[in-house]
Amino acid sequence: AKRGESNGQSRPISIYELHIGSWRRKNGWEWLTYRDLIGDLIPYIKEMGFTHIELMPVAEHPYDGSWGYQVTGFFAPTRRFGTPDDFMAFVDACHAADIGVIVDWVPAHFPTDEHGLGFFDGTHLYEHADPRKGHQPDWGTYVFNYGRNEVTQFLISNAIFWMDKYHIDGLRVDAVASMLYLDFSRKPGEWVANRYGGRENLEAIAFIKRFNKELHRLFPTAITVAEESTSFPGVTRSADEGGLGFDYKWNMGWMHDTLQYFQSDPIYRSFQHGTLTFSLLYAFSEKFLLPFSHDEVVHLKRSMLDKMPGDVWQRFANLRLLYAYQWSHPGKKLLFMGSEFGQWREWSEARSLDWHLLEDEPKHKQLQIMVQKLNELYRLEAALHEEDYSWEGFQWVDLYDYERSILSYYRHSPKSGEKILVVLNFTPVIRYKFRLGVPEAGTYKEILNTDAADFGGSNVVNEPCQSVEVFQHDQKNSIELTLPPLGAIYLKRVDE
Repeated sequence: AKRGESNGQSRPISIYELHIGSWRRKNGWEWLTYRDLIGDLIPYIKEMGFTHIELMPVAEHPYDGSWGYQVTGFFAPTRRFGTPDDFMAFVDACHAADIGVIVDWVPAHFPTDEHGLGFFDGTHLYEHADPRKGHQPDWGTYVFNYGRNEVTQFLISNAIFWMDKYHIDGLRVDAVASMLYLDFSRKPGEWVANRYGGRENLEAIAFIKRFNKELHRLFPTAITVAEESTSFPGVTRSADEGGLGFDYKWNMGWMHDTLQYFQSDPIYRSFQHGTLTFSLLYAFSEKFLLPFSHDEVVHLKRSMLDKMPGDVWQRFANLRLLYAYQWSHPGKKLLFMGSEFGQWREWSEARSLDWHLLEDEPKHKQLQIMVQKLNELYRLEAALHEEDYSWEGFQWVDLYDYERSILSYYRHSPKSGEKILVVLNFTPVIRYKFRLGVPEAGTYKEILNTDAADFGGSNVVNEPCQSVEVFQHDQKNSIELTLPPLGAIYLKRVDE
């Protein structure tokens, strides 16, 4: 009943992505059940301030190592963690706690296991018989034959089933790019062009449009999210207007560019300044969601904390800065479990997160507290979430200070007129007497400083400061700040 209030584009959406089997374990090895999660996970999500959870696929799958992405039982919540009734109880408890539930859905491919859909009745019923169309080389799986009405109806009815039977609030559709292009991960000669000689999978595109149209007709307040890594146009435009009809799209370009920038040593960042500013050239072309997902912390990519350069202090400072940048950038937010407290090890589905770090080393707890504070500000300050999809919600203050690797901008609430000023210092150098142009005269107060002692920083913070009539950054008023090393500051004008 509350879906419309929590899923809208002007609402704060901060998603905690998790894999049920490895978030936490009982007795060091036992999976938590759906009912265990009611007592363990939900209070944690509430405490951390996330608005939604996103579950990696819970449909039945035979192999733990597939993380759920090779589905054999499309209409069955996996029995690993309990019964269908147990899963219903978990979703219901999330809703009682005002937590939205998004589930990963996999209509792009399916495994070749004989007990699954492959070669189902002794014929290629669900998949293409031609391996150039019906086989996915990346994952060793079959590709659905979207040209068959029976197959697309099966998939659409499956999506409707999860929404209707389990009251899911949204579906995140996996591997959309592999559906859109016939030559996805294929070499010349290994794929068949469409009837116009192009590489677009016309049947898959028609299916996606129909799926989104039908789902939104039946569940107008539910959301669909595309994991789509290309520049395919109109992913979040409505199907009636010629788009694919998704509500949100993962911003994979922003994610790759941002991680590339942050993984570089600060001494070289002045040469990569455009890597960060580039995202605003296309930030409003789709309705984007900013993801740091499970895919970024596996397969030798290292954990979020371990990606950061420098010594231990600098790694934590860089990560705090990264999250403050993510939470202030236009677009909804997603963070994979363990990243909120600085897991050192890469994620593995075979073990629990390293919760002991929170007791062993204060910096992990302090990072967790800062993420909690980010979520709190994100929910409370309309300027940070109300207008994510147009220039009405964002304005640069200075994007050209590449020599010192400093970015400054403000987020704006069109309804209230309130503004949050954001200043980011991407080097470990303290910047004294930094003059920042402000849009209005008055007193400006820090509402967040990632270098605060409470967050594990060096406590280079600013007292509330009164603006003066000194021209800076095309503004007639300005304030003087001390910028913390590898730090982010959020500022807000306060009443005298």
